[in-house]
Amino acid sequence: MLPWVVAALAFLALFAMAAGRGFNASRGSTVDGSQNALPQAGLDDRGTAADDQSAGVRAPDISSLSPQERADRLYNRVMLLATQGKIDSVQFFAPMALTAYQMLSPLNTDQRYDMGRIGEVAGALPLAKAQADTILRENPNHLLGLILEARLATLAGDTTRLHSYERRLIAAQKAELAKKRDEYTRHQDDITNALSQARKSLGMKS
Repeated sequence: MLPWVVAALAFLALFAMAAGRGFNASRGSTVDGSQNALPQAGLDDRGTAADDQSAGVRAPDISSLSPQERADRLYNRVMLLATQGKIDSVQFFAPMALTAYQMLSPLNTDQRYDMGRIGEVAGALPLAKAQADTILRENPNHLLGLILEARLATLAGDTTRLHSYERRLIAAQKAELAKKRDEYTRHQDDITNALSQARKSLGMKS
């Protein structure tokens, strides 16, 4: 139960932080909620991006989506906003995304990784750590758990811990990818980029 207690506390802290920012935001805030209410390229599914013409047609009927589809869409939205450096928007949408995932309980590994990544980019690091710990407790060689731990070690500036997870990631790569897990397919780009970064960090050839 400890990881869930930590996750719940982190979620409440994140929600309070986001609510406080929204309450105190002045006119012209960088939270681009109205823009993000519309369909955008790369947000309507995990694997493909919509073309430019279809991206701005009209907002989808969210009520017709399954709980998993809602969580997926919010995850993609938060990740895109994070890559664009829209931190206020990340903190605005992250509590919604985390709530959507908590409604899917019990969570599978793929969902836990998504929650961990949302926590990572939104600054809810205890929540992200709890998800990584749970993934690796169930499978110490799971690539997504190792990637999440490596990302958290980078944020903490802990090079020793980072290199430890990077070595485990590279060592586990072949056997784990051979299992063809669904979550590895969905997060193929994360895995490819993490392996490339690990080899570079450790001074290994690609």
